Amino acid sequence: MKKIRITVMKITTYEDLMEKYENPIEHACHMSVGQTFIANGWEKPENFCDSAWETISPFVMTLAHGGENFYDGWMKNPKSAMISCNDGFRPVSFLLEVVE
Repeated sequence: MKKIRITVMKITTYEDLMEKYENPIEHACHMSVGQTFIANGWEKPENFCDSAWETISPFVMTLAHGGENFYDGWMKNPKSAMISCNDGFRPVSFLLEVVE
């Protein structure tokens, strides 16, 4: 099984939606742009967000088992994927890459 590097590429916040719909939350996301993690199959990297892991883990597992070319040529590098967590107020975009 291949290892997968997970890199935080972008963190977005939708202040207007947060103000209108969200109850105040302290420390909702502990990620920072450029932060990297290494995943070993279904094993969630230490200190990785549980909710984000639920979103990206199927893609991590597929890449770890040699899968590639998601959605018929979506990525320039077929052994990668750009996936965002499912937080509608502050989505984080992750680049997943096979570690060769």
